[in-house]
Amino acid sequence: QVQLVESGGGLVQPGGSLRLSCAASGFTFSSDWMYWVRQAPGKGLEWVSTISTGGGGTYYADSVKGRFTISRDNAKNTLYLQMKSLKPEDTALYYCARDKAGLQRGQGTQVTVSS
Repeated sequence: QVQLVESGGGLVQPGGSLRLSCAASGFTFSSDWMYWVRQAPGKGLEWVSTISTGGGGTYYADSVKGRFTISRDNAKNTLYLQMKSLKPEDTALYYCARDKAGLQRGQGTQVTVSS
């Protein structure tokens, strides 16, 4: 069955960096566009970023553009999100997903940005 397992979250100070990973299995990873979505406390799911099958196309929400970088390694069936210049408003549960709405997503990894 489809599995998406996120890792790499944690507590970081404002201005810090984190790299999230998502290990995918149970489907042909290299054939799917992939997504990162997030859910802040008390809010709904928010799309963060998208990457095309080969990685040549990347798209970002305005709130993270210039600070986050999405990438993928199809040989390792792994999706990444490099996050820099983190802000307290980036605090959320981060999910990798097979769709932009996040309907098919993993269990998530918590990112907390706080001093």
